[in-house]
Amino acid sequence: MSFGNGSGNSSNGSGNGFFDPYAFELPDFSESSADIEEGPAIETGEMRITVQTEYAENQSNPHRWRYVFVYHIRVENVGKEPAQLFWRHWHIHDPVAGDHEVEGEGVIGETPLLDPGDVFEYNSFCVLHGPMGHMEGFYHFRRGDGSVFRAPIPRFFMQAPPGAGSHLA
Repeated sequence: MSFGNGSGNSSNGSGNGFFDPYAFELPDFSESSADIEEGPAIETGEMRITVQTEYAENQSNPHRWRYVFVYHIRVENVGKEPAQLFWRHWHIHDPVAGDHEVEGEGVIGETPLLDPGDVFEYNSFCVLHGPMGHMEGFYHFRRGDGSVFRAPIPRFFMQAPPGAGSHLA
């Protein structure tokens, strides 16, 4: 499995993505795809996080046990104070390759500061060895006074459409 670069933007003018030498470039995926699924929003009282997923058929290769999924994350500060996203932690479930965790600073090379009402959105991807799996996790945010809180990322499912990889049978 691998994570890669994506594109991000926020209403407070943050920059765009980053180059990850261990990942490959993915084209811009439109949200008009019929393969997009929306997960439930989780409100922690301060951040509302929603996720949509989409199977990237043109980047996948089931012959090589490679199923690529793009996920679209939207983080909205619904609290009363500014907060900066500074850490991410993912639990990734791949029934073929097994479970693992990924963590690190920020998201797509950014540590966005969100004022109340601000929204930050970005796209990234996950490569699974099987046609389905799921992810969930959390972000850590720091308020202006230095206090830290955790915002859960709702579990979201990734599933290739019927027939993807059927030639393997």
